[in-house]
Order: sequence, then structure tokens, then C-alpha cells
Amino acid sequence: MSITKSIKAPDRAQRAESRKAWWNRYKESFRYAFHVITHPFDGFWDLAHEGKGNLAVANTFLFLFLLVRVIKLMCTSFQFISAPVQHINVFEEAASLALPFLVLCLANWAMTTLFDGKGRFKDIYIAMCYALVPYILIQSLMVLVSNMITFEEGSLYTVMLSISLVWCVFLAFVGLMEVHDYGPGKTLVFLVVTLVGACVILFLVLVFFSLLSDAISYFVSLYREIVYRLY
Repeated sequence: MSITKSIKAPDRAQRAESRKAWWNRYKESFRYAFHVITHPFDGFWDLAHEGKGNLAVANTFLFLFLLVRVIKLMCTSFQFISAPVQHINVFEEAASLALPFLVLCLANWAMTTLFDGKGRFKDIYIAMCYALVPYILIQSLMVLVSNMITFEEGSLYTVMLSISLVWCVFLAFVGLMEVHDYGPGKTLVFLVVTLVGACVILFLVLVFFSLLSDAISYFVSLYREIVYRLY
């Protein structure tokens, strides 16, 4: 009995130490995002090549991005956004952003793999998620500001929204450039190729589900016809 207890005690201690170490890495990677958005060139290089990135933190930023988008639709002043709040489906809104985001990451990985891109899918995903941080910070703040200003003062609101989007696009550009170790020109070309590839992937997915839906409908109709004739 004492031997069993002596074995379990170190196991619990090791698990606690492991959880503590994971949490410390998570907090460090989370804080590092603020360095990335202000020093993108060395920040994204360290994310991809020095192990500063964290998949759990990247997932957190993607979740916060989707959450801020939903909050923006539901809580922004009616003066600046006209969204049918009573008809908003939170899961549909989240999926309408998460799916294209993941498809863009997949398309970029697929295209750059063919042309000496050094980034793995995980590296691309982490870089793209970290690039969302300005959107999360600025747009969440603007939800509050929109309820404190008048329509005539809306120029500030519009400018800040534009800054958040431009900042995110710039960070995504630099992030992909550092992840793949490309030059600016090659990165720009592959951004265009990525958009085309994402459109192709979405088209194929829609065609697949359309054909699948038709096939299911056919077999359901066939089953009903057989049952009707037999019974």
C-alpha cells in the first residue's frame, strides 16, 4: 500500500508540474502576440523558426476573432451597423468566417508546398491567427465606442475599423513571407494564388455536397417508392 502511494505521489507531482509548465508557455506565447503585431518581421520569424508560437494560443485568437465578430453584429450601435439581430445565428456567423479562414490556410499550404515554401500547415495557421490580434483589440473597443458617439462623429469609428483591417492584412502578408522565407514579390504572387486556390477548394466542396445531397435525395426517394409498392 505504501509503495503504491509513493508511486502515485510523484505521478501527481509530475502532472502538476507539466500543467504548470504548459500554462507558463501559454502565457508567454500569448504575451508574445503583442510583440508580433508591433515588430512583425522578427516576431513572425521567431513564431515559425524559434518555436515562439503556440497552437493553443492560436486557437484562442481564432475563437476571440469569431466572438468579437458576433458581438460586433449584436452590440454595435444601430447608427453604424444594420444587422437583423433577431435573426442572427451565432453558429452560422462563426462558421461563415472560420471555414474560409481554414480554407485560406489550406490553400496557401497546398500552393506553397509545390514551390519550395518552408512553412508547414501548423506554421501558416499560427501566423494567420496571430495576425488577427489587431482586429480583436480594435474592433472590440469600437463596439463600445459606437455606443458612445453620434453618427456625425462616426468618422473616428470608420477610420479605426479600416486601420484594424489594414493592419491585419499587413501582418498576414509579413507572417506568410517569414514563414515561407519568401521575398515580398513572391509572397504577393502567392497571396493571389492562395485566393484563387481557396475559391477552387470552396467550389469543389460545394459541388461535392451538392452531388451528395442529390444522391441522398435519390436513394430516399427510391426507398420510399420500394416501400410504397411493397406495402
